[in-house]
Amino acid sequence: MASSSTIIIRLEIRKSAISFGEVAVTIGACGGDIVATDVIRSSPETAIRDITVHVPDERREALVSHLSSLQGLKVVNVSDRTFLVHLGGKIEVTPRIAVKNREELSHVYTPGVAKVCRAIHEDESKAFSLTIKRNTVAIVSDGTAVLGLGDIGPYGAMPVMEGKAMLFKQFAGVDGFPICLDTTDTEDIIRTIKNIAPGFGGINLEDISSPRCFEIEERLKEELDIPVFHDDQHGTAVVMLAGMLNALKIVGKRREDVKLVIVGIGAAGVACAKMLLAAGFRNVVCVDRHGAIRAGEAYDNPMWSWLAEHSNPHGESGGLDEAIAGADIFLGVSGPGVLKVEHLQRMARDPIVFAMANPEPEIEPELAEPYVRVMATGRSDYPNQINNVLCFPGIFRGALECRARSINEPMKLAAAEAIASSVSEEELSESYIIPSVFNEEVVQRVRTAVIQAAIDTGVARRIPRDFR
Repeated sequence: MASSSTIIIRLEIRKSAISFGEVAVTIGACGGDIVATDVIRSSPETAIRDITVHVPDERREALVSHLSSLQGLKVVNVSDRTFLVHLGGKIEVTPRIAVKNREELSHVYTPGVAKVCRAIHEDESKAFSLTIKRNTVAIVSDGTAVLGLGDIGPYGAMPVMEGKAMLFKQFAGVDGFPICLDTTDTEDIIRTIKNIAPGFGGINLEDISSPRCFEIEERLKEELDIPVFHDDQHGTAVVMLAGMLNALKIVGKRREDVKLVIVGIGAAGVACAKMLLAAGFRNVVCVDRHGAIRAGEAYDNPMWSWLAEHSNPHGESGGLDEAIAGADIFLGVSGPGVLKVEHLQRMARDPIVFAMANPEPEIEPELAEPYVRVMATGRSDYPNQINNVLCFPGIFRGALECRARSINEPMKLAAAEAIASSVSEEELSESYIIPSVFNEEVVQRVRTAVIQAAIDTGVARRIPRDFR
């Protein structure tokens, strides 16, 4: 499962010393595939070409080194297409109206803006209709738990938050603003988010390490009157549940009857367990490296203490080797290599495996395929990707439109059902239990379900026109 890149190599080729055919053979021998070639300049003696090459990451340096060693060839530059799309950042702020003359300027700024400011000062709720608050989400991280990278700090996390802002806009028309904080202190983070909250209609917490993320989210939910949503927890849980509901249809089992084992009880694992229990799954066994979480044990993590009282109804002990016996479903949010073929052979008939560790799942899908009925991962290069982009755009679109005070459990459950319903009975199969992230129906279905649940549970402050 080695990762690969598309790179552009600019070469200066001395025609009398080496042919382009020899260059192509060298690239192929080093494991590269030529995608395109462009002549930049040419003279009787030399040619400068840009060669676009797809190459495994571990072969990249060797490829460039081999090319550099060839007589008559000079490597002028090597650029990575991924880096190129990030140059200068991936998002920008643009005005919604143009200012072309003095009169227009007087409306958007001084002196006309003063009466709008006064109106909001007298009634702060007008900020939802008269400022960007109505459609803007703060995407906040401290960079301590970036997917697949870990603690890389606020600067390293910024490209991820920018990417999230792009997805908010492209999929749901929501304006997301990336904010990376240069602190890991829980109180500092809470204080900072509270201080910037007036300009936003919602807060999307991202890539904050466990267990701090639990306290940060809970405190902000209590102290702010706008939705606060930790996507690593709840986005993962919502999309997982959507896929799980459809997987159960495939194997003909009921959520009330199955045994489900979760491995990896961090932020995402806890959220998945709570979501499954809320959705009606009864026999959920949570397993960490220390063994199954069960009642009667003392845990420092308050979330584990909660799980000990609400999961593992039969008090199972031991690790994965013991818990997997007779299990209908394995759900992994841990790391590579955790799940073995021997484990799969001890599961119940038609096992369901959600190996969601990224970038390397708990078991390679090729190994699991002979033993598993339905397989899902967090990767885009395999079927059934559990991808949070199916969730957060639609959830925030709905929450912003109804000016929800929070995103509660019924809203999340409604979102999961909406995502699952985006796969029709005709489409549903072992390799298609979750809709494509480019399925345009998903955001609208999630938005509608979330608004209705917000209205039903009394957290909506506005009833959108199509619900009246």
